[in-house]
Amino acid sequence: MKLSRLKRLGNFELNRLSLKWRIFIYLLGFCALLLLILWLLQTIFLDSFYRTIMVMEIKSNAGVLEKNIDNSGLPALITSIARSGDVSIDIVDQTGKDLEQSFDRKNSQLTHMLPQDKADLFANAQKQNGEYFDYRFEAHEPFPDNNFIGKVPSGHQPPAQSLIYVKLAKNASGQPVAIILETMISPVDATVTTLQYQLYLITGIMIILSVILAIIIAKRVSKPIEEINQSAKILASGNYDTFFGGKGFLEISELSSTLNTAAAELSKVESLRRELMANISHDLRTPLSLIYSYAEMMHDFPEEVTPAQTEIIMDETMRLTTLVNDVLDISRLESGCQSVNLTEFNLTETMRSTTGRLAELVKKDGFQLSFLCDRDVFVRSDETKITQVFYNLLINAINYSGKDKTITIRQLIDGETVRIEVSDTGEGIAAEALPYIWDRYYKVDKKHKRAITGTGLGLSIVKQVMKLLDGEYGA
Repeated sequence: MKLSRLKRLGNFELNRLSLKWRIFIYLLGFCALLLLILWLLQTIFLDSFYRTIMVMEIKSNAGVLEKNIDNSGLPALITSIARSGDVSIDIVDQTGKDLEQSFDRKNSQLTHMLPQDKADLFANAQKQNGEYFDYRFEAHEPFPDNNFIGKVPSGHQPPAQSLIYVKLAKNASGQPVAIILETMISPVDATVTTLQYQLYLITGIMIILSVILAIIIAKRVSKPIEEINQSAKILASGNYDTFFGGKGFLEISELSSTLNTAAAELSKVESLRRELMANISHDLRTPLSLIYSYAEMMHDFPEEVTPAQTEIIMDETMRLTTLVNDVLDISRLESGCQSVNLTEFNLTETMRSTTGRLAELVKKDGFQLSFLCDRDVFVRSDETKITQVFYNLLINAINYSGKDKTITIRQLIDGETVRIEVSDTGEGIAAEALPYIWDRYYKVDKKHKRAITGTGLGLSIVKQVMKLLDGEYGA
């Protein structure tokens, strides 16, 4: 429990660090890791790398000699390799007899070997699958034990080491021969000391430069993010006019552009919300005022009640009911609570009967509705919702029709697709405003007027229902 709590506290403290300091710490940690690797490779593992490289080089030279064992220019090749690589080379037979040799390296142990010693090397190579390594130390004279003054080097230095490599090969006659190469593996203590002094200097320079670089990078990365954060706080407070101007990096620029778009959309939503509240309040206030006024008059003068007055109360009550139902419908559609009941039905007959019923209702106001079609069409969809969509389109056309009050409905068939068009002779809408007419209570002139029928939510319901039915809609 204590360990997990410590971990949570550590994560909490790390999360409280600003981005600038996090980047600073990460860059310094990366620099420290590079310095550690450099120190390990140049000091502790230097001797191992050195020995590995020497072994690789001497094996490579032996491989070249093996391939040219019967070449007439073998003596010249041996001399060239011996001089260029500071290597002693001796090619012997199984008895240790010298066939070819080159002892250019000083203090070569091969020069002091007897034929029997070389024969033993040959035998050891045979036992180990054709190659054999032998490390031998050169003796040092004892360091004099005197009372020297000053900084005197220690006499216990590691002795020089010789690497002897034996590789077996066969000549043209099929006789086995041994290629023996010897090289000196010098102690790297002096080299390590030199590298340590260099690393002290490099470490100091890298720490200074890494601190400067970390500060610069941290500021450059964190500054635009801090600016975006400040603008985001302003946006969160409800000021949708704020501007995000993050620059410097592609991701930050894209984030700024996205946030600017989000701010613009939020501004539109807030504007629509306010307009929606104002419009609904207006639409509720008018019928409520009428209902109250006529109810009060009927209460004060019951003997003067007329059917016209009660009809007004019923009409306004119906208008309120329609408004509430539309608000509930749009809420259900937008929340995804509406289900779809798919059935096969006669779409043409549904359009024809809906047009006829509505035409009778508005006939007294002078509206003329005509439905044009070539033949009946059957579709598989939700008949109730399709009827609701068509009814809302008709109501919209009635509310905004021209002076002649003529509305035309057309059924068009294109392959497997049926298209219902509702057109009127009203003033029309500018092309740039068409995408917004499907929003709740959107008005081109921003001046709300009470519709003849309907609630102002009709086209928004059309949009949501057609999305629910995977259909297409447009204007």
